[in-house]
Amino acid sequence: MTAELVRGQNHPLDRTRVEIRITAGGPVIAGVTLGDERGTLSGVEAVAHPGAPRRPGIEVPRQAASEHRVAVDLDALPEAVHRVSVLLALPAGAGSPAGFGAAAAPRVAITGLDGGPLAGYTITGLGAEAAVVAVELYRRQGAWKVRAVGQGYADGLVAMLRDQGLPQAAELAAEIEEAVSLGQARAVPSPKLSASLEQGAPPSVAAGRAEQPGAAPAAPTASAPGDGPIDYRHPQRRTAPAPAVPAAPAASDAPPAPEAGDAAGWSMDERLYNQVWGMFEDLARSVAAYRSACDFAASRLEQELDKALADPRSRMGAAADVARATARDKHAALVAQAREALDRDLAQLAAESDVVEPALPPAYARWDSPVWQGYHVPLEPPMAFRLGDLHLPEVLDLRIPMLVRLPLERGLWIDSGPAGYAPALDLEREYPRRELGSALTDGPPDEAELRRLALDAAVAVAARLLAVHPAGDLAVQVIDPGGTAVPALAPLLETGALREPPAPGAQGVAATLEALTRRVDLVQMAVRNRAADSLPPDVDIAEQLVIVHDFPHGFDDRAVTRLRYLADEGPAVGVHLLMVADRAQAQEYGPILDPLWRSLLRITPVPDAHLADPWVGHAWTYEPSLAPRGSQVLRQVLGRLAQARPAHRH
Repeated sequence: MTAELVRGQNHPLDRTRVEIRITAGGPVIAGVTLGDERGTLSGVEAVAHPGAPRRPGIEVPRQAASEHRVAVDLDALPEAVHRVSVLLALPAGAGSPAGFGAAAAPRVAITGLDGGPLAGYTITGLGAEAAVVAVELYRRQGAWKVRAVGQGYADGLVAMLRDQGLPQAAELAAEIEEAVSLGQARAVPSPKLSASLEQGAPPSVAAGRAEQPGAAPAAPTASAPGDGPIDYRHPQRRTAPAPAVPAAPAASDAPPAPEAGDAAGWSMDERLYNQVWGMFEDLARSVAAYRSACDFAASRLEQELDKALADPRSRMGAAADVARATARDKHAALVAQAREALDRDLAQLAAESDVVEPALPPAYARWDSPVWQGYHVPLEPPMAFRLGDLHLPEVLDLRIPMLVRLPLERGLWIDSGPAGYAPALDLEREYPRRELGSALTDGPPDEAELRRLALDAAVAVAARLLAVHPAGDLAVQVIDPGGTAVPALAPLLETGALREPPAPGAQGVAATLEALTRRVDLVQMAVRNRAADSLPPDVDIAEQLVIVHDFPHGFDDRAVTRLRYLADEGPAVGVHLLMVADRAQAQEYGPILDPLWRSLLRITPVPDAHLADPWVGHAWTYEPSLAPRGSQVLRQVLGRLAQARPAHRH
């Protein structure tokens, strides 16, 4: 049974040798890119196109045509390949349409070698796009799936190849266009050939289609000029037929049991990191497919109701009631079908989450995970750390860890203002699924409570960053001109993670920023001159996490300028900002702070739907990673770190 996909939806493949059949309203170029687990291409050799139609496990057509067949042998792909993306592009030159929207929507069908259909996808909604990523086959938990992508590019092949991380995109696009133009000059189809295609002639005589791997070429036949594509094979050369390919064993309908760390990577930490973000991407795609299907059902319902009411003679009476009821039943059936597909994907993701979450190391784990009870100070920092959780309204019970790479490439801004939280708070009150750490769940917090929660979130982030670094490799400094942060900083002060309370007033702000600016300047000069050993003895070479509380109180123009300098230049030399402030109050400085705001990653002390993913643009609800209410886990972890610090220094 064929699975008809919508944009973002995926479907498992029960075999590794498949054929991808493409039909379009006019001639198109077909190609394939072979990407790693992130979808990045290793180079031009990872692209199969008309100029280079054969790559390991892939064969694409040599010409532009309205019908194509692409052969794929997933078992023959290199081990580093995790994504096989099928590309379509309009050929350049006179007579080509301005975009895919000027012709019938292209369609992609994935079939077995026997022609049996597996999945199909009609790429709707295209307009001026001249190139499109139609579908992708991707490896997940040791099995292969197909996903409907439909990502269009108005700038054509160059933009599409560049988006996949190929530096030589322009050169390769020119090579593809040249190969297509040469192919069109060599093969000129005639009306007789076009008629045979319409009547269902076998693929061996179709212009622009590639021969399938393992298939014996057809015997040469004499033909009059213009009767079909020119055959360049020697008339006396004979080719033995290839041995029959054994059929792949039928796979079970049940998805494979999830395992922790089954993604690609050199270490378990890297495999878990890649697996978590694979879960995030799968959830984004599944929900996108569900929303798209619901939108389609609603649009179809509206069209059918409009049609039923268009004729004044049939607006009333039993016939009109039957038409409206039928339209609503169809709508309900479509939505139910979409929800069934979503629930199937969610069940698999939930099962994977149940396996992965307990296996996460401290850097990736929740604060309530038992792994913290056996915490040991690491000898080297991990590749990432958990900043919080992400979820979508369709499935509030499934949280995906938000992992951020280390070292930090940008600072953080914990927004302590009330603006923007109402939708998220309403959502949590409507679905009170669990206690949000130390946050209040019985009603929206007031401004004072938000400021306290923001500082608690900052302390939790600082504690986690300290815990995942080797002892002495990260130091914390705090700027708090009003002195109001000292109670919340107690876990850091009492364990020695924060060596001394923050200096108060504007003078304390100026002194701290001046020392940090000096450190950045000296380390930059040492790095440029390769003279790290010549740094003055009073320069702390450990990375610095600077918590800036209650900004912009106590900051003059000079201090603001230095803060912007640290945000721009600090991360490269190990100085990272953690701002705790109300953005609305920070706007008093006007546009001078816009670059600072844009350079930092905004997070919130309470759940808030403000983060968007790069694939389909969902508004994800971010939930901070806080210690459970009444838990001493932060103090215990920081205490063990303090015990290891003297030994580390000796």
